[in-house]
Order: sequence, then structure tokens, then C-alpha cells
Amino acid sequence: METASTPPRNKPALSAGLSLGTAAAIIAVAACSSAGQSPGSCPEQSAEAPFGWFTAAPAPAGWRTMDLPDGTGVLSVPADASPAESDPGSVSAAVSSSTGELRIYFNATPRQGSESLDNWSTFRIDHLADENSSSPTKIAERSGMAFLGGTGSCVEDSYVTRVGNNQYREMACLVAGSKGISVLIVAAPADSWPLYGPVLEQAVDAYRAG
Repeated sequence: METASTPPRNKPALSAGLSLGTAAAIIAVAACSSAGQSPGSCPEQSAEAPFGWFTAAPAPAGWRTMDLPDGTGVLSVPADASPAESDPGSVSAAVSSSTGELRIYFNATPRQGSESLDNWSTFRIDHLADENSSSPTKIAERSGMAFLGGTGSCVEDSYVTRVGNNQYREMACLVAGSKGISVLIVAAPADSWPLYGPVLEQAVDAYRAG
């Protein structure tokens, strides 16, 4: 079930204490501040290449894994992420504030439609427009990414929920492995991306194809 506070899954979220990934997030924010910039004014992507930060690697110590039932993917999430509602055959986790506001969202699901490594960025943007979202905007895309156990294509985008008018930013990846193709979605409220983006990048780095 999609709500105003939940990013769309491919039907196809750190804690208040920032217990994991804190150092990366603080360093990212501090780097912008030291340059006389506010966190929101940091460059959204490397000038060298989209997803230039990507390096497939095991998850940080203390993270836990969530396996897709069909074996096509393994999602890694921080220890303080709690399982969240998901579609049958999918896995989801989220981190929320003490008042229930979504901070970070993670989801993995098997491929369910005509999406492919070649058409992924277009497919995802169109999918967002067809779901409970408006104004989907592509920020970056990259194909031929060497994930653990497979190859993937990723797109980074932003959108606004039609219900609640909440703005989210996400990275969505289609990843192919020996057992099939799966979709990884990591998202956060757009205004907190400078803080939580580094944690979400770690989740993308650690995603494993089945």
C-alpha cells in the first residue's frame, strides 16, 4: 500500500542517533560547509561521471541483509532499519523519526514488467508518473555498473507525491544476476538528502545480485 509518507516501490529509509554511516554523512556535510556552502548547495553528482562514487563492496560492519524470496537479490540495510510493509515477494526496510516521519527507505523486488538494463531510466521515470507521484525529474543515470554478483543500470531522480505533496529523492537500480533480475530502490526526503545520501550510497554499493 502506498501512502503519502512512503516512496513508491517498483510495483512495481539512519535513526535519530545516526548510529551507522554517521561519519560518512557528517564528513559530506562538513565538506560543503567548509567551502562556504550550505548542505543543500553541494554538487548533486561528480563532475567526472554520474554515480562516480559507486564501488561495489560488502556492507559496513553491523548492517544486516534481507534476501529476496526468489533469490534474485540481497538488500543490505543499517542495523537500526526496521522491516516495512512491502509487496509479496519483495523486501523493504525503513528508518523513521520518533514521531513517525520517514527518514530513509530501502526496497528490493524482483523485476515485474518490461524494464531492461537498456530502458531502465526511462521506464522508472514513466513508472513514477503513472503511480502516486508527480513531477518526476531525472538527476543522473548510468548503465554497465558492476554490482556484486551482477550488472546493473541506475537512475537518480526526484518526485513529489500527489497525496501530501511530499518531495522525495531516490536512486533506483535494475540489477541482473545469474538467477534473474531485481530492482533496488533507496530513497529519502529531498531536503535531507545531503545528510542521508551517503548512507543510501552504501546500500547501493552493497547490493548483491542473486
